[in-house]
Amino acid sequence: MKETIFRPMRRSDRQMLPENCIPVLEAATSGVLALSGDEGYPYALPMSFALAGDKLYFHSAATGHKIDAVRRCDKASFCVIAEDRVDAAHYTTHYRSVIAFGRIRQLDKPEEIRQALLYLAEKYSPQLPMEQHHRMIDGELPNLAVLEMSIEHLTGKQHPALLQQ
Repeated sequence: MKETIFRPMRRSDRQMLPENCIPVLEAATSGVLALSGDEGYPYALPMSFALAGDKLYFHSAATGHKIDAVRRCDKASFCVIAEDRVDAAHYTTHYRSVIAFGRIRQLDKPEEIRQALLYLAEKYSPQLPMEQHHRMIDGELPNLAVLEMSIEHLTGKQHPALLQQ
């Protein structure tokens, strides 16, 4: 991951070690992708994803608000909430979350698109045979887009009560 200049976390006592952020991303099944939408409004949407190395992959319809936003501005963030448990007695929440910041682009090379779709298929349907994944990809390829987000900065935060877990 290419580190760029990002703000330090205000509550650094709650910051997760970088090596603990990756397992959170690997275990999550969805998160929220944030882009710069129409007229400069933030556009945040829930997404399924796959992590491979320092890249996140998303599938999408070939047209629409998300694709327009990616074409307009390549900066993005992606947030995963791994735990969110209300502790009413102490007026707090026991949480664990990770945010990835980076650059996003629409893949255009067929071999890149196929590989990204395989990452997604293997993550969400690992029990199915590889030949079935390839048939699904062949059938869907003309109708979709695949986005790749290169992670430049990764940060995680958790409630102190979870530090012992």
